Amino acid sequence: MVDTARLFAKHGSSVTIITTPANASTFQKAIDTDFSCGYNITTQVLPFPAAQVGLPDGVESMKDCTSQEMIDKINHGISLLKDQIELLFQDLKPDCLVTDMLYPWTVESAAKLGIPRLYYYCSSYFSTCTNLSIRKHKPHERMVSDAHKFTIPGIPHRIEMTPLQVPEWERTKSFLTDYLDAVYESERRSYGAVFNNFHELEGDYVQLYRSTVGIKSWSVGPVSAWVKRGHREDLAEESEWINWLNSKENESVLYVSFGSLVRPSNAQLVELAHGLEHSGHNFIWVIRKNDGCQNEYSFLQEFEEKIKESKKGYIIWNWARSC
Repeated sequence: MVDTARLFAKHGSSVTIITTPANASTFQKAIDTDFSCGYNITTQVLPFPAAQVGLPDGVESMKDCTSQEMIDKINHGISLLKDQIELLFQDLKPDCLVTDMLYPWTVESAAKLGIPRLYYYCSSYFSTCTNLSIRKHKPHERMVSDAHKFTIPGIPHRIEMTPLQVPEWERTKSFLTDYLDAVYESERRSYGAVFNNFHELEGDYVQLYRSTVGIKSWSVGPVSAWVKRGHREDLAEESEWINWLNSKENESVLYVSFGSLVRPSNAQLVELAHGLEHSGHNFIWVIRKNDGCQNEYSFLQEFEEKIKESKKGYIIWNWARSC
């Protein structure tokens, strides 16, 4: 999302990113560089009420959480910042708000200011459309067994799932169900949505999304590749795995990534490693390092050396950037 803000600035927009100190520290250097190059982009940093919600200093993002309790405290802390953020909106007098999907209250903020609110979604049109279909039709509720498969209705391709593959908050009503209802309602009330994707990859689902939700949408990705154009030194570190990837046949490599928030256990990582190794396919596996588990890291180092020798797979640590 930060790279999207940088991309807007590179196209001539005046951009302000509202965030908290620990989050700002992860990208402030890039913003300062952009600003020094003449782009109109700045950050507004608000102190995060860590002590007030019972969190250690510096824990301000879900990626740093190790329990559901910590996630709940993060969400509580964010809610406490709402009034300060709305005051900033009034001071900044923006022409448009672009906000993460998980801040549904910003649709009201935009309405008060009489400006458009854009709903930012970091995943794909495909996953969004399948989720919307499941929420609307609830095909999993008609299955007599969790092992039975159903076909997701109303999408361009035949995709089958089992009830257990449906997110828990869609299967069992909880506080999260009500919260996500508010999120999706704010989506429908937004002026439009911004996706980190491109039409050539998901054209069918772009059209389906627009007709289903009834709002505009813009495909602005792959954002990180565009915003870093011209920084060829960034590619030097990636040349090894890019060369490996280019040596493989088209459509022969599995890409495996569970995102930045998922923390598989050591046992799960071992099973995943063996599954990929014995799958018969080439693969790229993106893994986030877990500094607290030496056994896990040792196993993965050995596994990495093994697959490099066989030239069947490649591990990318922490982050894989679209190229």
